[in-house]
Amino acid sequence: MQQVIVEEPYEFVPPVYGNTWPNIIQLYLKRYLRTAFGVHSVECREVDRLRATLEAGHGVLLAPNHCRLSDPLTLGILSREIGRHLHAMASWHLFKESWLANFVLRRMGGFSIYREGLDRTAIDTGVEILAAARRPLIVFPEGAISRHNDQVMPLMDGTAFVARTAAKRRAKRKDPAGVVVHPIAIRYFFQGDVEETVKPVLTDLENRLGWFTQEDRPLVDRLRQIGEALLALKEVEYTGASKSGDFYHRAAELIEEVLSKIEQDCGIKEKAVGEVARVKAIRAALLPDMVDRKVTPEERRRRWNLLATSYYLQQMSHYPPKYVRRSVPNIKEHILETVERFEEDFTDHARIHHPMHVVIEVGEAIAVEGRRPRGGEDPIMSGILDQLTEMLTRLSKEADKV
Repeated sequence: MQQVIVEEPYEFVPPVYGNTWPNIIQLYLKRYLRTAFGVHSVECREVDRLRATLEAGHGVLLAPNHCRLSDPLTLGILSREIGRHLHAMASWHLFKESWLANFVLRRMGGFSIYREGLDRTAIDTGVEILAAARRPLIVFPEGAISRHNDQVMPLMDGTAFVARTAAKRRAKRKDPAGVVVHPIAIRYFFQGDVEETVKPVLTDLENRLGWFTQEDRPLVDRLRQIGEALLALKEVEYTGASKSGDFYHRAAELIEEVLSKIEQDCGIKEKAVGEVARVKAIRAALLPDMVDRKVTPEERRRRWNLLATSYYLQQMSHYPPKYVRRSVPNIKEHILETVERFEEDFTDHARIHHPMHVVIEVGEAIAVEGRRPRGGEDPIMSGILDQLTEMLTRLSKEADKV
């Protein structure tokens, strides 16, 4: 399991509000995106929508899809386009990776959010940033990295809560402008030879499975075979035996069966919507006593096993059905993303592939009212989801033509 959970008492990490360091860091941003993430070029579209909102004096919440670790830094290019630095909520574990990560994230406007519990300080910081309206605030409503570019995961409704609370605060202060949400579509386009790029990764995975290299098989068949093997390994680990049948049906059954058992073990009676929210609830139930050292060493090990299992099941849920298929032309980013997920899930590491071109498209403004209408879907969250889905669907058609 990747180090996304910190077994320490949480301490809020505030942002740095000055402009000097963001200006310096942005001088090196394009070079860093190229070397660290394979992003060679970034194109920003419909930026005038955002400029108009800023000129009107509104507090701005940016709600992007989140398919890669590079997304927040890629949005730094949008920041340059609008001439305004950004703030962003970022998971606490990112600030704990190293002193350098902490230093850079804070000075780029990032502040921590504790995903394993209710973080009132982070929420209030985000609300105040929106109410002050000096910089836009980035909140990733999916709540986790999906690693699939053309489909949006279920959204976390905390995004709307922050926006509405800020709108109320602005209204109390008699601010003439309000709060606006702009959905932001981030779409990566791989500009290399995808088959030659992924072959070394597939060979390494096959060798780790103890197989002879399957280079004589079609690429999609190799992907299917590796996926079947990884799923069977987890079925045996979690249930004692592998199963047969459709891959996606088996994966969904395994996720539901094992997550339900863990939720029952944790005393969680009401299941959240979506695997990300369910796993968040599991962490919130398991971690507090571990952090407070109120469990025995044996119980601590058991809980870590449950945390690792729930994390892997969350990752498994990020394989969209029919994302890569036989007998049809496949969008090469779908192939690349699937291979990257295989490698990351099996080894906790995914190598960087060059070159990537990124399109950032600004969606239309969604005005935020202080109160949510009674009944039905939340208009803010449904508006974000609808716009992200439409923009990504349209952008994926561009990839299909390449």
